Amino acid sequence: MRHILEIRGRDFYLDGKKTIIRSGAIHYFRVLPEYWENRLLKLKAAGLNTVETYVPWNLHEPKKGEFNFDGILDIVRFVKTAEKIGLNVIVRPGPYICAEWDFGGFPAWLLKDENIRLRCGDKKYLKAVTDYFNVLLPMLAPLQKTKDGPIIAMQIENEYGSFGNDKNYLSYLRGLMRSNGIDVLLFTSDGDNRYYLSGGGLEGELMVTNFNSMPADSFKDLRELQPDKPLMCGEYWCGWFEAWGGKHPKGSAEKLGEAIRQFFDLNASFNLYMFHGGTNFGFTSGANYYDKYTPTVTSYDYDAPLNEYGGYTDKYFAVREAIIEKTGESLPEPPAPPVLQRIGKVNLTETASLLNNIKRLGKKHRSVSPRSMEYYGQNHGLILYSTEIEGNYNDDKITIEGIHDKAFVWINGEFKGSFCRTDKTGRNEYSECFIVHFPAFSGKMRLDILVEAMGRVNYGNFIYDRKGIKNAKLGNQNLSDWLIYTLPLEDLSQIKFGNKDTQYPLFLRGSFKAETNADCFVDMKGFTKGIVWVNGFNLGRYWKIGPQRTLYLPGALLKEENEIIILELESSAKRSVEITDKPIYIK
Repeated sequence: MRHILEIRGRDFYLDGKKTIIRSGAIHYFRVLPEYWENRLLKLKAAGLNTVETYVPWNLHEPKKGEFNFDGILDIVRFVKTAEKIGLNVIVRPGPYICAEWDFGGFPAWLLKDENIRLRCGDKKYLKAVTDYFNVLLPMLAPLQKTKDGPIIAMQIENEYGSFGNDKNYLSYLRGLMRSNGIDVLLFTSDGDNRYYLSGGGLEGELMVTNFNSMPADSFKDLRELQPDKPLMCGEYWCGWFEAWGGKHPKGSAEKLGEAIRQFFDLNASFNLYMFHGGTNFGFTSGANYYDKYTPTVTSYDYDAPLNEYGGYTDKYFAVREAIIEKTGESLPEPPAPPVLQRIGKVNLTETASLLNNIKRLGKKHRSVSPRSMEYYGQNHGLILYSTEIEGNYNDDKITIEGIHDKAFVWINGEFKGSFCRTDKTGRNEYSECFIVHFPAFSGKMRLDILVEAMGRVNYGNFIYDRKGIKNAKLGNQNLSDWLIYTLPLEDLSQIKFGNKDTQYPLFLRGSFKAETNADCFVDMKGFTKGIVWVNGFNLGRYWKIGPQRTLYLPGALLKEENEIIILELESSAKRSVEITDKPIYIK
């Protein structure tokens, strides 16, 4: 018998047997590999038979033509781990994934070309996608169900109907997948109305829909548009993501349980998004832009059945109980909950000013006008713009234009203030500008502008989110002759630490002992805004506006003796940090 997931009328059949796909989303790139098997076993014990994952192009091809499928990016290992446990796999390779992920999964180097158009038939864009898929897809092809592997289906693009309706583009992606040996079921996935479904659908392929309301109501448009095929919810949003300055979501376990029962009553398949959210480690979290720029927090807890660190929530047991009720199956006992540890106070005994270490951390460039991070091949981190102004001037103002995302400004080494894109509403020329008073002088004055990238927009028409500044003016005079340092903050080994530096932005370093088999959380109470590394691993961003106050520190990263480095961008009187045994939210 040929192993295959196929459609027969309104039903799915797998290996010749009628089936309901019971899937949960776990993104391998948001969970350390040491925990993959544990999280997948918990998924199976909840009664699910399939795991779904996106594939982040920007991590797999961080520089054009340079690919990475190692460690946390070893998708083949993740798929084989699912297979070992007895789970089927759904893969959503993009190239666009959204996922509240930086740039929706697109690599930043695409934006070096000012004229490129994404998610359409632009030849330069399609060439980049083709080169990537020609590497990725042959790795996945042998893992398909048709080759006795666990992959039962793959998605074409992602929620395309909320962005465009270029059927030639979707057809091109389908052809690219088929030419690379992908022969399992293909599908498109869009919101639960005919506008999105019609725009994102592709003739001949299954349409699935996404929603967070009750299935009986949300399937209506899909059923009308596709009356003779199975119903499936490609993303049932059983929680939601968090934005800096927003609230920590908490949804109803009872509602989720009832939704699961309705799926069974409707003979409908489903994918719980997320089953386990994990963490946006490093600089990987994205942002949204509706009325203003709104970046996503480091945690991707998502109020999911499994929380950020793999612990059970009420929603987990609601899912498990509903599936047992509807199937009568005897499910395996869930694995033990995570082991947590409290380390306590860690003294930060060494400091190093970022500005005093620019040459050790950054690469120097010169430009007539300011250039974006992407122009220099920089994916994330900070970028410093410096210029000298010479002449005889009265009091005036400096206007810094197109700030993406937070700027810190110094004149002759004196700090003059900061601007954050999140504080402004609107998308006009004034919404992303910062005006600084410039004192009268004769001779030379130095202007320094440090810009923090806080995550590229991941959804909608504002994804062309280049980082840095666009221009700076003294009065009406455009400033030129810039010295630019790109600061990706990928290697901190060259920083010169001591105990006398106090100028912010400031690195602080300490050490601590820990158990190696227990998770914990770095409590950033008393700090303002910045980034944390433990043993060289970037845990992610923190910000006092919340709702997230702690950063998840997996035990798999720990050794007997550990190093912690904090980059505090703004100010803090603290010279110690607490490492605790629970996550803390401030709103």
